[in-house]
Amino acid sequence: MSTTVIGKSGTWRNWAGNVTARPVREVTPATVEELAAAVRKAAEDDLRVKAVGTGHSFTAAAATDGVLIRPQLLAGIRKIDRDAMTVTVGAGTPLKRLNLALAREGLSLTNMGDIMEQTVSGATSTGTHGTGRDSASIAAQIKGLELVTADGSVLTCSETENPEVFAAARVGIGALGIVTAITFAVEPIFLLTAREEPMPFERVLAEFDELHAENEHFEFYWFPHTGNTNTKRNNRSAGPEKPVPQLNSWFEDEFLSNGVFQVANWVGQAVPATIPTIAQISSRALSARTYTDIPYKVFTSPRRVRFVEMEFAVPREAVVDTLRELKAMVDRSNLRVSFPVEVRTAPADDITLSTASGRETAYVAVHMFKGTPYQAYFTAAERIFTAHEGRPHWGKVHTRDTDYFSKVYPRFGEFTALRDRLDPERRFQNDYLRRVLGA
Repeated sequence: MSTTVIGKSGTWRNWAGNVTARPVREVTPATVEELAAAVRKAAEDDLRVKAVGTGHSFTAAAATDGVLIRPQLLAGIRKIDRDAMTVTVGAGTPLKRLNLALAREGLSLTNMGDIMEQTVSGATSTGTHGTGRDSASIAAQIKGLELVTADGSVLTCSETENPEVFAAARVGIGALGIVTAITFAVEPIFLLTAREEPMPFERVLAEFDELHAENEHFEFYWFPHTGNTNTKRNNRSAGPEKPVPQLNSWFEDEFLSNGVFQVANWVGQAVPATIPTIAQISSRALSARTYTDIPYKVFTSPRRVRFVEMEFAVPREAVVDTLRELKAMVDRSNLRVSFPVEVRTAPADDITLSTASGRETAYVAVHMFKGTPYQAYFTAAERIFTAHEGRPHWGKVHTRDTDYFSKVYPRFGEFTALRDRLDPERRFQNDYLRRVLGA
């Protein structure tokens, strides 16, 4: 998976290719001091500033026509504290590098998302999450943050130091400052046993509460135009390690999930009428399997087929109704959807604008193959999600605005007041933040 590139024309593009920006200049600071100086210089030139990670957001959260900060040199582990069981890393560290480095040290994050291409600051700032009954998003595992604010000063925050900033900046959408380092809670590395198996859609919905209660990490994928799902249960294990054999891994994770799926999507894009048949075949292609491995090898998988995504967080008790409505909508429409719908969960957390803030949550994600018109499907899905007071993932396609967010986030005013204090001149503003947080 390549990261984003700025072409010769000076245009920046995100991973999915649906967002572009033309910054006046780019800065790749090697130190926090250089980053702070770049922010002060931007203020002198009256330019906005945004930091960009690997461009895995589908929204324009990181787009700017001002100064684009690339944090890739602010990377790597700064400190491991085995007494406190924390690790401090530079904000530009890709999750992939963090996971590998922690594993070498015999450590691991408690939970993670299903891809690890993003930078730690990009992933946490937009609320990236995996699935968990008791363990929450990546941002919920943060114990401390270092932030360059609009006046170029460096602010450190934790539960005891600048706690009001800490409450908000863990999922700050780039609105409060530029994150330069993050301290995560870690634990001794452990093993997970993954059990993947197909299951009928109606059975998953009927047993959803049990499946959620009985497993530390439960998720499933429903294939539109079918009554089929693929379920995945991850639970801690005493071992022994029993990874997926290399040939099976290549066949199922690369050949079927990426290679064949890519071809199937090309066929579906060229001849949309074939999509329901392809969906029936895809939903039966992956057989049941069980394996045991270290966390990042179980939680994450390669995603090489490019797509555009919308994801909403609904109250957990509303997820079954939400999914029934989504299926009914697809069944009665002329839509042809080649990508599965992904369903995950999270416990309530205490982060001001986390999608799981203050409520037990289920996530429903809809995808469309890159280059395929997605608006009709996403619009119809968004109507269903918002009827259940859904909160969109900050880094995924949605049309919600300030009025809507002020209704679904009880602490929305707390966040905007903090932003007024930390960035009164809107140095970190862009069109996306204007829409979701107000001017």
